[in-house]
Amino acid sequence: MEIRALLAIILSMIILVGFQYFSGNLISPPARQTELAGRQKPGQPEGNQKTATENNPAGQPMLQSQAPAAPSRTARDITVETNLYRMVLSEEGGNLKQCLLKHYAVNIGQGSPPVNLVNTQPPYLPLGIRLGPPPGIDLSNQLFDADKGSLVLNKNLREGRLTFSCKLPNGLEALKTYTFHEGSYWIDLSIRLKGIKEGNATISLYDKPLEAETRYILSGPSYFANGGLNEVKLTKPGEAFNYSGKVDWLGYGDNYFLAALVPITQDAGDHVFIERKDSEGLTASSLTMPVNLDASGGSIDLGLYFGPKEMEILKALNHNLAGSIDFGWFTVIAKPLLYFLNFLYGFTHNYGLAIIVITILIKIAFWPLAYKSAKSMKTMQKLQPKLLKLKEKYGDDKERLNKELMQLYKTFKVNPMSGCLPMLLQIPVFFALYKVLLQSIELRHAPFAFWIKDLSAPDRLMIHGLNIPFIGGVPVLTLLMGASMYMQQKMTPSSIDPTQAKMMQILPVIFTFMFINFPSGLVLYWLVNNMFSIMQQYYINKFTD
Repeated sequence: MEIRALLAIILSMIILVGFQYFSGNLISPPARQTELAGRQKPGQPEGNQKTATENNPAGQPMLQSQAPAAPSRTARDITVETNLYRMVLSEEGGNLKQCLLKHYAVNIGQGSPPVNLVNTQPPYLPLGIRLGPPPGIDLSNQLFDADKGSLVLNKNLREGRLTFSCKLPNGLEALKTYTFHEGSYWIDLSIRLKGIKEGNATISLYDKPLEAETRYILSGPSYFANGGLNEVKLTKPGEAFNYSGKVDWLGYGDNYFLAALVPITQDAGDHVFIERKDSEGLTASSLTMPVNLDASGGSIDLGLYFGPKEMEILKALNHNLAGSIDFGWFTVIAKPLLYFLNFLYGFTHNYGLAIIVITILIKIAFWPLAYKSAKSMKTMQKLQPKLLKLKEKYGDDKERLNKELMQLYKTFKVNPMSGCLPMLLQIPVFFALYKVLLQSIELRHAPFAFWIKDLSAPDRLMIHGLNIPFIGGVPVLTLLMGASMYMQQKMTPSSIDPTQAKMMQILPVIFTFMFINFPSGLVLYWLVNNMFSIMQQYYINKFTD
């Protein structure tokens, strides 16, 4: 029973890890993951998923199609600087060309460039506007006039506006006003339209996966509606997705960063359309909203967020932006764990030390259970001769054998499952910490000590002249973890027979290979956990009967 229970636990861990590796979904709940490969509406012909609902779900007539006017001059690039980012917007459509986050580098190497949240090129630039049903009026390629050549915010200028204006030959006037705030990743976008009587407006985002991504990184479009995060995964060019209803936000995100459109005027008439454009992963997402009409024309008000997925920042901004941080099935454990890690970091100023402290505290919390379990296992070991005699006597009568075994366990007050219980209880903590280390911006590029410069990356000690195939450097921490697991196994009393014991000795090797590409912070947790388990086991073996 003991060996079967232990193998069941280990197999469960391998299945969970294998599932997230091959699916790339980071163990997210299936109900929140929208897989839409080739899905179409009933009665809709294949290859014709992009319909009028993309830009005007209500099908309302608005304006005649307007061909782009020949530009009278070259569109300028307008630069906006705050203490948090440097943005470049183009007079062509008033679109966003670049968003560099000053406090986040691409990698930990010296001189690494800042993260750029715009990874597409014209004509696929974020924040373009289209009016009316197709073909409608596409303002994303119209020439706008910017009211200033640049904008710099600082402690003396905490807020600044940048307005782009465009007037078309048919009399339509459009104003796009961005309001930037020093010390905030939030941007207000106000769109004013003159010469409009009815209709909808669509604003778009574009995204393309970064070359540095791995299968562990889920990057792509998502939206928050009906109280939950919905991630849309499109795998083939031409695949599309439609959603109509109240939307809290529409955006693109990866593990650490988010670009989002937030409709300020909450309306059940919002519409989301997402389409994969090509085989390289270029995806277009658009949010269509009814235009608010008054005597002077129409208007749309939005909020924009281009920044890190930092829990406190997103919670302060509201609009359910914090819902973009999703730890899946382990959220109930992962979020408190993240808060506690940040609390400990306030004292240690090192997330590696914080992980060590939290591991010790977890071991202390589990000490009564571990102690009881170890005593039970020692008793089981002493009962091994009696167990063998029962198996010899009732080996052909399984029902009688099980009955005698249960009576023996009851007489000596032992539970054969107790040896696996501590590991069983630690599995949710293990995966919750895995999610925290992989998805929390606070731990991105967080150093520990010596060669470990990033707790969210695999452990590698780079040695000049030594390049291990498929790995690169030496996974020192992982090898120490495997060795500690073997030592712990040798010290732990067991009631299984010698043949099964030899089979179990391969488990440290399996776990070592499993952990090679795990975040070094997670390996650190497991290593420290093993070391304290060895100390506990030494105390129990030496001082208990």
